[in-house]
Amino acid sequence: MAETHSFLVAHAKQALVRRVRAVFNDQAKGEQPVPRSDDARYPPGSVIWRVHGDVTTMMVGGVAALLLQMLHPAVLAGVWDHSHFRTDMIGRLRRTARFIALTTFGAREGAQAAIDKVIEVHRHVHGTLPDGTAYRADDPHLLAWVHVAEATSFLDAWQRFGDRRLSPAEEDRYFAEFAPIAEALGADPVPRSRAEADALIATMRPELTVTGRTREVAGIVLGQKPDRLAAMPVQAVTFQAAVDLLPDWARDMHGLTGSRLAAPLVGAGTMGLARTLRWAFRG
Repeated sequence: MAETHSFLVAHAKQALVRRVRAVFNDQAKGEQPVPRSDDARYPPGSVIWRVHGDVTTMMVGGVAALLLQMLHPAVLAGVWDHSHFRTDMIGRLRRTARFIALTTFGAREGAQAAIDKVIEVHRHVHGTLPDGTAYRADDPHLLAWVHVAEATSFLDAWQRFGDRRLSPAEEDRYFAEFAPIAEALGADPVPRSRAEADALIATMRPELTVTGRTREVAGIVLGQKPDRLAAMPVQAVTFQAAVDLLPDWARDMHGLTGSRLAAPLVGAGTMGLARTLRWAFRG
């Protein structure tokens, strides 16, 4: 009986891990999870390893980050004019997740190759906003917004759903550890503490706006359908958790509704998912 139970538990863990890896890796292209390297930029005990290594943190934080990033009209234009996100949103999310994994856990050579590839792509992304303002994806100011939106969203997701809340000093360390990646991509300024991140967001808020394009992108992001019917409740809770994670002002700009009275249920459901995934991946 004990052997049967152990077998069933192991089988359940393996099945869950396979499903998650299929979400983050394009198996049709032969993608495999990024192995954790002894030659990574960051050591295993770093705060960034803890935050970026948590599946639920990256799922919830990643969706929230994308919604936050799209509030900047020039960032939105770069995505709207130069990508196929409307027909391949999952591909965009996968590429972002893979870049984070390569630069956090991968060997230095592979991490630098990933950075160089993004820089090269950004060189060709430029255009004009509807009001006639020119934009470039390699603009340090825009790259700073993309980075601070990601960093704060990932960290806030960890603080809400991680297995141990970080201290203020550890929060600052996370921003300091993440900063070199943003600087290598050309972002400027790059926050190295929670206070600097909050200040940068406050400084850039007057540049943010919502248009029909913004609402269409938010609808595409939050309207994604899972490939399995059984996954719909999990995805619904995860996406609502991402909406709840947004700052109140950003959620209001998008015209999105927080969980309100259902917030405890959404939080408990997402925390349950986080614990289940940590159980599965810890083998």
